[in-house]
Amino acid sequence: MEQDIGSKKWCFQGNKKLNKAARVNVSVSVSDMVTLLCSLVFDRTTPVAEDAVVDALRTANFNHYSPLISGFLPARRAIAEYLSNELPDQLSPNDVYLTLGCQQAIEVMIHTLSSPGANILLPRPGFPAYETICAYTGLEVRHFDLLPERGWEVDLDAVEALADENTAAMVIISPGNPCGNVFTYQHLQKVAETARKLGIFVIADEVYEHITFGDKPFVPMGVFKSIVPVITLSSISKRWVVPGWRLGIGSLQMITMESWKKLGLIIESMKSYLGFSPDPATFIQGAIPQILENTKGEFFSKIINILREAADICYNKIEEIPCISCPNKPEGSMFVMVKLNLSMLEDVSDDMDFCHELAKEESVIIFPGYGLGLKNWLRISFAIEPTLLHEGLQRVKAFCERHSKKR
Repeated sequence: MEQDIGSKKWCFQGNKKLNKAARVNVSVSVSDMVTLLCSLVFDRTTPVAEDAVVDALRTANFNHYSPLISGFLPARRAIAEYLSNELPDQLSPNDVYLTLGCQQAIEVMIHTLSSPGANILLPRPGFPAYETICAYTGLEVRHFDLLPERGWEVDLDAVEALADENTAAMVIISPGNPCGNVFTYQHLQKVAETARKLGIFVIADEVYEHITFGDKPFVPMGVFKSIVPVITLSSISKRWVVPGWRLGIGSLQMITMESWKKLGLIIESMKSYLGFSPDPATFIQGAIPQILENTKGEFFSKIINILREAADICYNKIEEIPCISCPNKPEGSMFVMVKLNLSMLEDVSDDMDFCHELAKEESVIIFPGYGLGLKNWLRISFAIEPTLLHEGLQRVKAFCERHSKKR
């Protein structure tokens, strides 16, 4: 907005497009409340990771800029070996790109695909950062549903109906945020076959890789690279519980020369974007080989056991609340989606109203499904200390009882 200052006129203004994009997301301020939004149960990572960072700093070898836009070669080589453990073929360090957290990896992909008229297929419900970045870049979003009655599987018929000649890719998230689901090998194979039929590639968001505690193991989408090109997005944030360290990973998995040629322009655009965007901290990159090589399985097992216990508490407590139903017990990640039955409540108009009044009356914060593309659902994080989780859900129960319709 122009402002008159005497005879001068200031002509600067904010970016309205950016403000509009930000409104796609739902932001929540957290103070001293019981929050069922985010992960608080893990107070620190493994000492192996801490020591690796300290060692990297003390060498003084990482006080300069990263020499390559894709990240330090030793870090990329170690990550390629780590990811290849569950893939049919060995990844090269040249297949790996390091980013400033997984969110920057998402930004790289969305900006890369945002050509005029292009569209992308996103899951509903999904991770809202995809929507926000697409809204800013102008990349058209088309939603396919995840089906709660089928364990949050992808509605593949909807994917086929939505795609056209301008569709570039589809996104899948497994283990699932926000649903807590884990896709089976058989379902991922069907996803790959559908994407191949449509001529699109798959962006596999696997930031919660290996964080599974049900009957279904984690299956990397890259297993199906012989069927369809796959770009995997991941991070050390969740498995090593260090989200503040901001190291994301993008890896390319494709097997045919045909797919390589087709994705050549995508890869070049990714490199171009990384060339003028910030790099992850160099000393974190320097610590990666030691972290990946020396972290013991006991550390991961401890996290899985804690989350399994928390998921049981969450599921069992939700069963006690009549107006909230959980279609599927969470099997992975740190979240679960639950359905809100408004017909059983008075003075509550929708999920946003429910979450707002719950925060005011009970000092408990839950994420409304509206912000994830699923109105009148709720996303609950169970990755908090068990007594706080129990207390928070007990307050939710009390709130629902107080607002229940009187017979």
